[in-house]
Amino acid sequence: MKARHAAAAAALTVSALALTGCSFTNVQAVPLPGGADLGSHPYTVRARFDDVLDLVPQASVRVNDVAVGRVTKIALARDGWSAMVTMKVNGKVKLPSNAYAHLEQSSLLGEKYIQLAAPPADQPATGRLGSGDVIPIAHTNRNPEVEEVFGALSMLLNGGGIQQLHTISTQMNKALGVNEPQVRDMLTQVDTLVSSLNAHRTDITDALDGVNQLSSTLAARDQEIGTVLTDLSPGLKVLEQQRGSLVTMLQSLDTLSGVAVDTVNRSKDDMVADLKALAPTLQRLADAGDDLPDSLQVLLTYPFTDQVLNGVKGDYLNVYLDVTAVPGTTLVPTLLPEDSEYPDVGPTLAPGAAPNTRTSGHHKAGGGLPFPLPSVTTAGGH
Repeated sequence: MKARHAAAAAALTVSALALTGCSFTNVQAVPLPGGADLGSHPYTVRARFDDVLDLVPQASVRVNDVAVGRVTKIALARDGWSAMVTMKVNGKVKLPSNAYAHLEQSSLLGEKYIQLAAPPADQPATGRLGSGDVIPIAHTNRNPEVEEVFGALSMLLNGGGIQQLHTISTQMNKALGVNEPQVRDMLTQVDTLVSSLNAHRTDITDALDGVNQLSSTLAARDQEIGTVLTDLSPGLKVLEQQRGSLVTMLQSLDTLSGVAVDTVNRSKDDMVADLKALAPTLQRLADAGDDLPDSLQVLLTYPFTDQVLNGVKGDYLNVYLDVTAVPGTTLVPTLLPEDSEYPDVGPTLAPGAAPNTRTSGHHKAGGGLPFPLPSVTTAGGH
């Protein structure tokens, strides 16, 4: 009876192996008992990681520490440096399209799993994570390994930062122990400097903007600046050639200035005395007021005043007539008309008189000569 039961069990085992042998690949393909319920409509999501450590397929996928899926595949990404993790998630789980994926560990020596989470509070959630979506490497990370923590602690304890911190602390105590007032004063000055810089930050910004504009202008006119510098070279050569003359000129100017200063210092008393002596004259001129300009107007009419012009309108003063007669010419007895106020003035020329006769006197305006004169020359008169 027992042999019969053993044979039946062996037959069932062989049958099971025969039925499943065609699809069996490895142990990782066998679903683990007690895994997450994927439901009837799960969706596939992929995530890129820099390092997945010892994560294995069939590891759980969690949301808020609740298993909602499992890892189905881990492969090398196309860039050859990162890992691509494929996951199946229960269709009822709703996550934004910009969700994050974290590689975490259940305990100190526990299994690795993927934690899916919404973006941080400073990043608004957008869209919905769906089948075929890929979580970028910028939204994935991992927790440090226990080995990494112990390694860093070992480096710190074995000749690491602790001894160096002790040395630094000791040296700082020695440096500050006897120089506390100086250090306190330095910190006060640094605080004043920082406060002043903070108060003038607008001016500093404006100055930097001005320097930036100047740099832009110089960069835009680099050709003109190059031309100026090229043309300036000959002038600098001339100055170099005439440097001796320029130095001699400056030395002479220095000597001249010394002489001028000495002269002014020696003559300042005499100059002050001259100015004081000139003060009464200037005071008298100031007291004269308008009388001085009026006297200058009269000076220009000396010796005749302006009233003389009113008395000589239409008259002749100091008239001299030189009469030249051709020999044989007979002249009338008088040069003046009968109504002249000077009836006795003027000689009478008889036939055969001298050819040149000079007559002087006054003649009233309006009394014309009653005879033609061959030649008359006048001298003087008004």
